Amino acid sequence: MSSTMKAVNYNGPFKVKVQDVDMPRIEHPDDIILKVTTAAICGSDLHMYEGRTAAEQGITFGHENMGIVEQIGEGVTLLKRGDRVVIPFNVADGRCRNCEEGRTAFCTGVNPGFAGGAYGYVAMGPYRGGQAQYLRVPYADFNALQLPPGKEHESDFILLADIFPTGWHGVELSGFTPGESIAVFGAGPVGLMAAYSAVLRGASRVFVVDRVPERLQAAEKIGCIPVDFTKGDAVDQIISLNDGMVDRSVDAVGYQAMDSGGSSEQPNVVLENMIRVTRACGGLGIPGLYVPSDPGAPDSAAAKGMISLSFGKLFEKGLKLATGQCNVKAYNRYLRDLIVAGKAKPSFVVSHEITLDDVETAYDKFDKRVEGYTKVLIHPNGEV
Repeated sequence: MSSTMKAVNYNGPFKVKVQDVDMPRIEHPDDIILKVTTAAICGSDLHMYEGRTAAEQGITFGHENMGIVEQIGEGVTLLKRGDRVVIPFNVADGRCRNCEEGRTAFCTGVNPGFAGGAYGYVAMGPYRGGQAQYLRVPYADFNALQLPPGKEHESDFILLADIFPTGWHGVELSGFTPGESIAVFGAGPVGLMAAYSAVLRGASRVFVVDRVPERLQAAEKIGCIPVDFTKGDAVDQIISLNDGMVDRSVDAVGYQAMDSGGSSEQPNVVLENMIRVTRACGGLGIPGLYVPSDPGAPDSAAAKGMISLSFGKLFEKGLKLATGQCNVKAYNRYLRDLIVAGKAKPSFVVSHEITLDDVETAYDKFDKRVEGYTKVLIHPNGEV
């Protein structure tokens, strides 16, 4: 085996390059080395790509990864070479209190001084990302989810690494129960997965708010009601269409939310709209990313992660609010089984499949939301 491999590295704002890096190696008996068949570009990667985080040059991107087990450490007992697996974006040790309680997104054992680890992401530990030919997976018996062998459902299973469970998690955070109505803000990959999850879970009505026509069309195709926020106040539109407020709402946008004109950032706009559009005693699920520091924030408070909120209204309406990254392991095996059974096909969000040769172009176009770029899959070792 070669001593180097190809990987997608951050080279500064709006610059990624495919470069030669050292091949990963077994560093602990519980490690495996994964030959990556499919990785994905996530909307969260764009925060780093745009220079909106403290990410340093040289970081290898990629927290959505699946592939074939190439090597195993001597402590690995549940996996064998040749197994097909998908890896949660959470790096978790399975040993800490949070992991034992199922909160693997907040593992305290893998990233000293911080609750939570992830592959290829700023401040989330020393773990290289999987937009590369190979990936080291620590605590592999705990972290890897085994998949049926072969090539079937590749573009569905890769979404189990992050966006399908995260969308489901957003609905879960909102306190949703079947039969309720729900508004999802943001029709990017996570927003579409949240809307799809609400449909699968029996929502009476699902409203999806965005401004990109292709994304709103995708929402409509899965039975949701599209709301274009550039054509009038989103909350007013939803209340009119629903004959009242919704039971639940989900923020799948995060801290780079745009104002109604779609021309400048307004970090609190989605949160404010959720407070307005959700009925008294309803719930708000917030899986959208918010950060404690933002170098490119529109004001000094937001730069420190402080965002104004109509807390009085939140209190007055008795709304419940829950936030945080997804504990992927809490959902991924069940969502895998829905895919295998033919009950779920999340790959409808996939817009492009590429090799490493096309990565730079794909990042640029995905960032600009042009040419239908919604969810991009990368095959680092060539087409599956």
